[in-house]
Amino acid sequence: MSQTRFSGVLAPVITPFTETLQPDSKRFTKHCNWIVSQGVNLAVFGTNSEANSLNLAEKIHLLEELVTSGVNPAKLMPGTGCCALTDSISLTKKAMELGCGGVLMLPPFYYKGVTDQGLFDFYSQVIEAVADDRLHIYLYHIPPISQISLSLRLIEQLAAKYPNNIAGIKDSSGDWNQTQAFNDLAIENFAVFCGSESFLLQNMRTGGAGCISATANVNPSAIVGLYKHWQDTGAKQRQEDLNKIRDIFQAFPMIPALKAATAMYGEDSEWVRVRPPLTQLTDEQNSILSSELSSANFKMPGL
Repeated sequence: MSQTRFSGVLAPVITPFTETLQPDSKRFTKHCNWIVSQGVNLAVFGTNSEANSLNLAEKIHLLEELVTSGVNPAKLMPGTGCCALTDSISLTKKAMELGCGGVLMLPPFYYKGVTDQGLFDFYSQVIEAVADDRLHIYLYHIPPISQISLSLRLIEQLAAKYPNNIAGIKDSSGDWNQTQAFNDLAIENFAVFCGSESFLLQNMRTGGAGCISATANVNPSAIVGLYKHWQDTGAKQRQEDLNKIRDIFQAFPMIPALKAATAMYGEDSEWVRVRPPLTQLTDEQNSILSSELSSANFKMPGL
């Protein structure tokens, strides 16, 4: 996969923490292996991974542990976009060293109102410094959180200069018109992933590559089912069924809710921990989540 573009479903894998709030590599690798067993690839260090609450050494250690545990690195699209250019270069180099199939790269997001030229220079510096023909970058567009938009013109300029390296984009704008505009770009082999399975059927019908979605942590096989059968007569019903589960999780703070469900269905209460400033679900929220998932006949088989 290092020489081809990703497609299908990827999970921005939630990160478990120990009692002292250190990343728990044992639980992390176990969860990643379960996700892969459901037909889903791994976008570790995404938003729902609490990636920006992890330092560089922690991310590198977790990546190494994943590969050592037997996860095929071709299935890995780690998030390597950091505010510091040098951190982005270091993490991207490590991903290439380990044989990862690609990287998901946020723009530097601390400074607002930056120019397209500044963003172009950032991505260009990473590509030039890593200097690896295997490097496939999937741009990460999440303006509701980053407050940085990646313009169509910027993407066209990057793809024109680095056609082998700029492989696609994850759009977490929450705006279908934006996702469609990315699909309409005249860039060869440009893979467009929607940031929620709620848009998966629309994305596939518009020529998209799949989705990179938080709930692929907990509902992976059902999401893969729609990806594989989007052209079948039952696709609309599959989408509606996915939306019901998505809506349950979206009614709560997403990261703690994903962890709460993993704790429930994996019978492992250690999973509920989050790093500050996030907070875990209250007992009341946990009870409501459990009840609603039960009513929806939700399951996490094999967890």
